[in-house]
Amino acid sequence: MIAAGRVQGVGFRFHTQKIAASHELTGWVKNRDDGTVEIMVQGEDKQLEDFLKDLKEGNRYAEVDDISVKGELQSETFSEFKILH
Repeated sequence: MIAAGRVQGVGFRFHTQKIAASHELTGWVKNRDDGTVEIMVQGEDKQLEDFLKDLKEGNRYAEVDDISVKGELQSETFSEFKILH
C-alpha cells in the first residue's frame, strides 16, 4: 500500500510500526523518493482492516490524504514489522 500526503519527516513510519505491532501484523514501511510512504503488511483480514482504519487517522503531525491498497500475494513471510531506510 502507498500512503500519500504529509507522511515524511513527521514520524509516520514509526507511527505505522506502532499500529502494526498493536494489531500483531508483520511487514515493513519505507519512504519513497516521490514523498509517499510504502507499506507491506501481512496478517488476517480483520487485523488488516483495523490497521488501515487506524493508519488513515495518521498521527498528530502527519496528514494522510490517500492510501492506495493493492492486495498482492507475497512469497516472503515476515517475522516482525520493520522500518526500512
